[in-house]
Amino acid sequence: MADEATAEIVIGAGRGAIMNVIADFAAYPEWAHYVTRAEVVEWGVHGRAHRVRFVLDAGMIKDEYTLEYDWEDDDAVHWHLVRGRILKEMDGTYALSATPAGTVVRYRLAVALHIPMPGLVKRQAERVIMDMALRELKRRVESRSAEAGGPRSDE
Repeated sequence: MADEATAEIVIGAGRGAIMNVIADFAAYPEWAHYVTRAEVVEWGVHGRAHRVRFVLDAGMIKDEYTLEYDWEDDDAVHWHLVRGRILKEMDGTYALSATPAGTVVRYRLAVALHIPMPGLVKRQAERVIMDMALRELKRRVESRSAEAGGPRSDE
């Protein structure tokens, strides 16, 4: 069974701008540290990806896996593992809520691997992955917002 971890960050942009970055899977290798390739293999009914194949190279852990996505407009996106080599389970969510300071992004991730890993090492790895994912998302969204002429509300 996969252990679950959560983290959050405030991003200085609206929910739409953040979801646009999350939904742009082809660009993940440009900003998502360990993703070397991301390819939409099936589109959903509203023009966002339903299934995406990823290639991951995180040093000791290298994998090719497919995730299935369920979108709740610009409020949340949920995903779960369809298949992977090293990954046994992966479920996650980005949930977005507007605040006066920007948008709070809550990240939930549950991962289980086919290879055994001591609990302490696994928890440390989860924390590093989550912190890095949120920081990289924030950096990407805010840099794109600055390129577009400054912070905007997409509410």
